[in-house]
Amino acid sequence: MRGSFMSFLAAVESARSVAVFDSNRSAVRVNGTRMLADLDKLATYGVDPEGGLSRLGFTSAEDSARAFLREAAGRAGLGSTVDQAGNLFLHPGETLPDGPVVLMGSHVDTVRRGGRFDGTYGVVAGLEVLRTLTEHDLPMRHTPVAVAFSNEEGALFPYPFWGSLAVTGQLEAPAAAVDRTGRSIREPLARAGGDLDAIGEAVWPPGTVAAYLELHIEQGPVLESRGIPIGVVTGIVGRTIMEFEVRGKQNHAGTTPMDQRRDALVAAAKLVLRVEALSADRKLCAVSTVGDLAVEPGQANVVPGRARLTAEIRDLDPTRLEVVEALLREETARSARQSGVDVTCVTTMRSAPVRTAAPLQAAIEAAAADLALPAVALHSGAGHDAQMIAAVAPVGMIFVPSRDGISHAPEEHTAPGQLVDGANVLLHATLRA
Repeated sequence: MRGSFMSFLAAVESARSVAVFDSNRSAVRVNGTRMLADLDKLATYGVDPEGGLSRLGFTSAEDSARAFLREAAGRAGLGSTVDQAGNLFLHPGETLPDGPVVLMGSHVDTVRRGGRFDGTYGVVAGLEVLRTLTEHDLPMRHTPVAVAFSNEEGALFPYPFWGSLAVTGQLEAPAAAVDRTGRSIREPLARAGGDLDAIGEAVWPPGTVAAYLELHIEQGPVLESRGIPIGVVTGIVGRTIMEFEVRGKQNHAGTTPMDQRRDALVAAAKLVLRVEALSADRKLCAVSTVGDLAVEPGQANVVPGRARLTAEIRDLDPTRLEVVEALLREETARSARQSGVDVTCVTTMRSAPVRTAAPLQAAIEAAAADLALPAVALHSGAGHDAQMIAAVAPVGMIFVPSRDGISHAPEEHTAPGQLVDGANVLLHATLRA
């Protein structure tokens, strides 16, 4: 009888301890002032004279931003590691744990004349969560690690998601990666701490990532328009990038009759409109964009002989992406024959749509509820490193509002209080992961 009574008392005491722990844990918050100061500091690296930030991947500006993050982690007693792909990891202790870990982060490279929060916010929030967990000595099932993936945007070296693809073993032909002038990625990668010849060692073995959480600005208008502070991402659209080269006949603009021209730019313009119509008129995919167009020789008095352009299509349905890609190739080839030009097409990137993990969605929803922050489920129309990590581990994403839905532009903005709210949701979702 006494043994049973003592067991009962032990169970009660254990329950009390758990209740006290849960109460203490639920009261923990990030240091918002410190996190916002870090974001302000990072906004000084890569300032573009024309506005915004041009902190392109594998440039000295990004190197400086990463150095600041390593210094900030060191001041908090955290370690830092750069892998062979140039990814920066911040972690408890001097060395990167073997796993399993809860990974959280994003990237710090930007597009040209981009904003100060895209990617960077998720990395700084991940660092702040690490500092908070360390300061409060909160136990977790898995070691938390923050990451700044390399070259997510692919603005200088057009190989987006370089770092997250390397970690998941999906990086193809890395030695062929060059910038738009033909310069190899080898030296900039080495300067960042990576090693092109050993890049296979960046792959994380199966089971070493227990979960990946990415906090990000929405980059769209949904949360702001609905007045909701937190978005629980249910899926990320797939993305296909196609590069077209149109070759016509360069000739004199004044002496070449209109009916005898093989104008590469006219053919390219028709292709631009065809790409737009895929989504705008024909509703075959969610969105479709030509974001880059170059014309040669680019003179007012010369009929263009060559044009290069990109076409990007996005959708949540992988079948629709495949159908649209094939259709665009077929229709472009037929139009080229009619126009008397030659067109070649290379698909340079395919990323499949992914669904976020239901348990991580639930963890994010519960974290927001505990913090009395309304949340709504929505999908991401932008690609993220989470999309790559989903190939090897469960992923979850948290969104905070973007003012006017603007991103990839100098006007990109999220209110400080909303940034802190998102970081607190990340903290408490991490504790549940």
